[in-house]
Amino acid sequence: MQRIYEPESLLEAEMLRGMLESEGISAHLTGRDLLGGAGDLPAFGLLGLLVDNDQAQYARQLIAEYNAALPLPDEDPAGVLVC
Repeated sequence: MQRIYEPESLLEAEMLRGMLESEGISAHLTGRDLLGGAGDLPAFGLLGLLVDNDQAQYARQLIAEYNAALPLPDEDPAGVLVC
């Protein structure tokens, strides 16, 4: 397995894990249990998404496309993203 991404929050981590799994990529979230110790642990790098080696490139591509998405014009700012 490869660590392919470090989400900024548990919400982002779960959303990306769900997106990857909807594309047929088995994703594992690591570090969820460490969030309770955030005051005593470093603030960054606790969460990580892991996927099988043979799916890592495709998973990174999907996450890059997600991060590059922009809101549709003339839509509510919290509206639909263009992917």
